[in-house]
Amino acid sequence: MQPQLADGALHQARGFLEAQLEASERLACDMPAHPEALLGWMRDAALRTTDAYAQYLQERRQGAPRRYFSNRAHAVYFLRHVAPTKLVDGAWLYGLLKHWQEPRLRPLLRTYLEELGDGVPAMNHVVLYKQLLSQNGCDELAELADEHFLQGAQQLALGHLAEEYLPEVIGYNLGYEQLPLHLLITSYELTELGIDPYYFQLHVTIDNAGTGHAQKAVQAVLENLPVVGDREAFYRRVMRGYQLNDLGVGSTAVIAAFDLEEQLLGMFERKREVATQVHSDYCRIEGRTVNEWLSQPGQVHGLLEALERRGWIRRNEDPQNSRFWQLVQGDRAAMFGVFNAYEQQLLHDWIAGDWTPPRSRGRNRRSAAQPGGPQMGGLDDETQALHATLRALPAGQQPEKLIELMSPASHFTPAGLLATRLFNDYLQ
Repeated sequence: MQPQLADGALHQARGFLEAQLEASERLACDMPAHPEALLGWMRDAALRTTDAYAQYLQERRQGAPRRYFSNRAHAVYFLRHVAPTKLVDGAWLYGLLKHWQEPRLRPLLRTYLEELGDGVPAMNHVVLYKQLLSQNGCDELAELADEHFLQGAQQLALGHLAEEYLPEVIGYNLGYEQLPLHLLITSYELTELGIDPYYFQLHVTIDNAGTGHAQKAVQAVLENLPVVGDREAFYRRVMRGYQLNDLGVGSTAVIAAFDLEEQLLGMFERKREVATQVHSDYCRIEGRTVNEWLSQPGQVHGLLEALERRGWIRRNEDPQNSRFWQLVQGDRAAMFGVFNAYEQQLLHDWIAGDWTPPRSRGRNRRSAAQPGGPQMGGLDDETQALHATLRALPAGQQPEKLIELMSPASHFTPAGLLATRLFNDYLQ
């Protein structure tokens, strides 16, 4: 996405957003009928969430299994399928930056800058999520269905049409910044599975009901209600923006949709399309060469069953006991590089089944990366060029240049991060 969209793109975004808003109006809304009740409503919801989380922890201490993620592959599947939304974190607020001198927008502007980590790479939400995807080998998103991009598309449309849809932006922000139970459980279960939970832990802290984004979201509603004009109509628009959060595939729906064998077979089918004639004919499995097994769609399941019957795959055991796994995993494996980290995880967990590693081994699988995200080195050519560009501009035009670089398309780049740090001074 470019910071300045062509008129045709804005027209499309407007049509898309209007259709989404029309759909949202048909959904039930749990917001209070009067804005004066918002603060209590928000705090009551936060209390229900923390009480439900306390109950979850009690159940886990009593031996209940994980509620969300059946295995590590399930968790990585989740990280990948919610990525289109996470990679535009905060985008719905971008269009308000040009009004940085407007006091009533200050809570929203502070929220946007905090989503950008105030320009610090170790706190920028998109930088952190990109790192998380890379660590777990699931940063290829091209195969995801369109439905997983809907929430992100809504956020981008709101961000570029924020001046026209200010009440809807405020309402969407109110819904998105509440603390959901799934965020707390996700963070807990990712830790158990050895996946760095920092991105999710960060949102638990900044979305709090006391001083965090949830409180700022309520403040933004109240401070932007018109003193002169139709207050009720404004609030109704806030409510329909709030309801946009319920469109698309949410986090818990993504989690519920996971089927390990279905994902494994789909992965092998995609591999089959490019591997039908690359195997030698020396190895035959139940009288058929590997190329013959892979020659037609729909035969992968039979191939895996044959490998299991022949002892090449030993289900419900340590995958290291399976000859097929040894062909896939390791620097000297015959199929080294054929499967990425996520694909290997699917195969590993499918073979392992109900086998679980010793507790110490589970802990050792934690990512070696330290929580806190990537660190920034010295200035590179891009940031040096930004400094030179700003020096050449009149002081009054410098904020505009910084805002351009703080768009959802570029705020996570070195120049965008620097622009955010410099822009922060205007809001002090």
